[in-house]
Amino acid sequence: MLELKSLYRVFRDPDTMAALAASIAKDAAHLSEPLNIMEVCGGHTHTIMKYGLPGLLPSNIRFIHGPGCPVCIMPKERIDQAAILAAQPGVILLTLGDMMRVPGSHGSLAQQRAKGLDIRALYDPLDALAIARDNPGKTVIYFAIGFETSTPMTAVLLEQAERLGLDNLLFHINHVLVPPAMDAVMAEPATKVNAFIGPAHVSVIAGADIYRPAADKYHTPVVVSGFEPVDLMESILRLVRQKNDGRSEVEIQYSRAVTAEGNRTAQAKVNQVMEVRDEFRWRGLGPIPKSALKLRDEYQHRDAERVYGERLPIVQIDDHKACQCGDILRGLADPTDCRVFGRGCTPQTPLGSCMVSSEGACNAYYRYSGGPNVL
Repeated sequence: MLELKSLYRVFRDPDTMAALAASIAKDAAHLSEPLNIMEVCGGHTHTIMKYGLPGLLPSNIRFIHGPGCPVCIMPKERIDQAAILAAQPGVILLTLGDMMRVPGSHGSLAQQRAKGLDIRALYDPLDALAIARDNPGKTVIYFAIGFETSTPMTAVLLEQAERLGLDNLLFHINHVLVPPAMDAVMAEPATKVNAFIGPAHVSVIAGADIYRPAADKYHTPVVVSGFEPVDLMESILRLVRQKNDGRSEVEIQYSRAVTAEGNRTAQAKVNQVMEVRDEFRWRGLGPIPKSALKLRDEYQHRDAERVYGERLPIVQIDDHKACQCGDILRGLADPTDCRVFGRGCTPQTPLGSCMVSSEGACNAYYRYSGGPNVL
């Protein structure tokens, strides 16, 4: 425990932070244009806000918050599908905690549960096995979400269900992929993004090499960063130096956990049971080709979308008109640009998904910038 505390002191050391800030300011003076960095991870957004990193940077460097939260990017029609599944006779719907509070067009899953539907939040997806085993007369549906980070767990869960013969456990797959979302951000005509901080946990599984196409195509440097303040400041310094050198490479700052190739065993596990969808609609970003996964045909007996397909709507459902979560996810607005931020929209009464999730940008601003007082 003492060793761990010592490590935390190193990664949050004020003198180290001050030295990095001075180096960034010195090198940033030579930038030919402002550096607009998108962090593609909600965990990074919270570190940035919690430790006040924008205040340590020169005026020609700014953060643009990206679609780095799998809860935030889930469109209303997918949440409505979850509610419809939960309303089917004999169904128990399972999902992860934050998904319970994301508003659909008829309220959140938590509100549907309050009306009497059997909807349960899981801390560990593998708990679905015990629930399916203990309820043989029910159909248990796992509403699976997450980026490349959590997809292997869903694959293991399905594999175990097959091994144990739990035929009553089905899956509604909502796993999405980071690189296509980066493409969508860069394809936005109004984008100002010209550098990326790559997500850490995603990269542990998928590897840093998945960002090379974006770096090459858009001439945009990418640095995969750890979550501590010192990690992020070092990553910013690396981005500044790449820009000054005219380079657009993928660097791994978080080398204590990330490699270029990632976890090949986890990747193989996912590929055994899932394949890429033709298209998936992201909240805020719209339909993005090849940006999500689905179950392979040999597992269609476990695919809730196929089993209940005719009952599930596929029509696009827009967000609340007052909510600017979509613009925030595209990097076109900050949370404080939204007129309902901290007023009609708070973590207790969220209008949009960016305020719901513990990784959402609006949640981070509200938590660490004084809530409505920032306005």
